[in-house]
Amino acid sequence: MSEESAGVGSRVAQGRKLRGWTQARLSMETGLSTSLISAVEQGRRAATPAFIAASAKALRTSTAELLGQPFVPTSVEDRELHGAIALLRNELAAYDLADSEIEVRPVAALAAAAIEARRYRRDAAAPKLAALLPALLTETRVLVHRSHGHERDRAFVVLAELYYNVRSLAHKLGYIDLAASAVDRMTWAATASGDPLWIAASQFHRASLLTNGGDWKTALIFLEQCRAELEAALRAGADRDLIAWGGLHLQSGLAAARAGNRDLADSHLAEAEATAKRVGHDRDEVLVFGPTNAGIWSVALAVELMDGGEALKRADGLYIPPGTPRSRSGHHYIDLARAYLLHGDRAMVLDALHTAKNISPSLTRYHPMVHETIRVLARQDARRTDGIRGFAAWCGVSA
Repeated sequence: MSEESAGVGSRVAQGRKLRGWTQARLSMETGLSTSLISAVEQGRRAATPAFIAASAKALRTSTAELLGQPFVPTSVEDRELHGAIALLRNELAAYDLADSEIEVRPVAALAAAAIEARRYRRDAAAPKLAALLPALLTETRVLVHRSHGHERDRAFVVLAELYYNVRSLAHKLGYIDLAASAVDRMTWAATASGDPLWIAASQFHRASLLTNGGDWKTALIFLEQCRAELEAALRAGADRDLIAWGGLHLQSGLAAARAGNRDLADSHLAEAEATAKRVGHDRDEVLVFGPTNAGIWSVALAVELMDGGEALKRADGLYIPPGTPRSRSGHHYIDLARAYLLHGDRAMVLDALHTAKNISPSLTRYHPMVHETIRVLARQDARRTDGIRGFAAWCGVSA
């Protein structure tokens, strides 16, 4: 995966200059400080998702453009991964079409195959997920249009989960437009299924589109509306309602953190943590909500607020049990690397990144925040040690 040496900062500077803007003008348009803009443009600070979203919105471009996504594939595995994208894009376009010539298995068999895909998604096993998804998605889509009643509702649940997998894969590979389309299809299928938890999952990811695009206020309003529909059912304490409630609070916490509102982010986190205690387990297969995930998010939200010290403090008391999805535990160590970088503890950054790599190689290799982190780490280390150079090369980053 070769990538041009320019990072986000270089692309922001180029976009700013093409518009004839000074750093002060970009600061006025984004609400970001001129010192932060200068540091990111010069490669002294890693661009955060909030920085990227605000800059993309102001410069009338996309976050993918500023990140340089999707990254160019160079290995056979990379090419196979990216090759699945064209098939998935076609399948999403055919979502409401039946096909009389395709043979389909019963819904129980497709549900079992979807569980296998879920395992690949949770383990961040992108190559296996990419190999399985296209044909399974086509078969499930055809079954939806052939079935009726309860069988059709079950088929829609399977379809909603498969669209969730498409969103996950497309997002990791940097196909942001396809990820957005997958969320639209997921919302359609979840609503048709009538399953409350899958409806909440679709709302969670719809809000994430708004958050990642810098529309934090809109995301917060939308999530508040979604929770209002759940509130009456909370007293009964059913797991599915509590999981939906807690997951939507975590997404609100992210929107608030990206907006720089620490008090609001902490408030949503506290509500999510209290709800996770009521749930009392980590067995949720949809939003992966529970005590462990709430703890992982507590660290992530502190990183999003650019408070490395608080993130490391929260991480110090966090136990991630065996069986936690690799996609979550791997992401935690990516966040931990970012926290060490923010805190100025450069010696620990590479250790955290290697742990993330050992847990989930494909997640780590493609994650744009890993690219930003290793690029800044390489710039700050005048010696550019073999360890940093080797990790950068593995990620496809020109250090």
